[in-house]
Amino acid sequence: MQIIDDLNQTISMDSAPQRIISLVPSLTELLFDLGLGDRIVGVTKFCIHPPHAQQVAKKVGGTKKFNFEQIKDLEPDLIIANKEENYKEGIEQLCQDYTVYISDIFDLEDAVRTILNIGRMTQTEPESKQLVEIIQQEFEDVKDKLEGSVLYLIWQDPVMVAASDNFIDFLLRCLGLENVAGHLSRYPELDHETLRSLSPDYVFLSSEPYPFKEKHLSIYKHLFPNAEVMLVDGEMFSWYGSRLVHSPKYFMSLPVSRRR
Repeated sequence: MQIIDDLNQTISMDSAPQRIISLVPSLTELLFDLGLGDRIVGVTKFCIHPPHAQQVAKKVGGTKKFNFEQIKDLEPDLIIANKEENYKEGIEQLCQDYTVYISDIFDLEDAVRTILNIGRMTQTEPESKQLVEIIQQEFEDVKDKLEGSVLYLIWQDPVMVAASDNFIDFLLRCLGLENVAGHLSRYPELDHETLRSLSPDYVFLSSEPYPFKEKHLSIYKHLFPNAEVMLVDGEMFSWYGSRLVHSPKYFMSLPVSRRR
């Protein structure tokens, strides 16, 4: 079997992998949902879904710092990685010794391709195809259903937002929302004066990577007196594995204006 990953690397496999390490939390959840829990030998400390992931698999560090000795001891025959979530130097080192599938996800098409590729590599194609069908239908049902302009915050000190060229921006636009930072690139740092000038209808304070809490609401309500400021589940906006089955219904539960 040969599969091309998102960095145009050819992944060649003689049989389905039996010892998988996942360095991507959202794809760890996907692997378990595909019924591969007994084949996952390593995960990161941020792989919190499902709750028992770190009990059945060894922790091999974080997404930005790998424990190479632990990985070596686990003797993986497949490592799942992501260009954005993992660090370049670490992935390059792993690629010298192991089969590494690297995803690079900006939109739903990318996410679907990754789910299907993982299904092919692990011989869980029926499960992955069924999952994709559900995801595509759920997203079709919510496409352009919301309206208004949004500022999506991902970090507090310094303040960082989700701008263009990322999965969060794609989801916001898919829902029909205008990303007021969409003219900027990636995840810029912005000062309060610049933030104010964006004048969003809504301010989303994400639960990850920075864990915004209730105490932050007053800060941003003061900064944006004319906007609706709310905490949102960052996993629903940034996890591109099987959690996508649930995210559309979550989006429609948010107190945001609907299109008629």
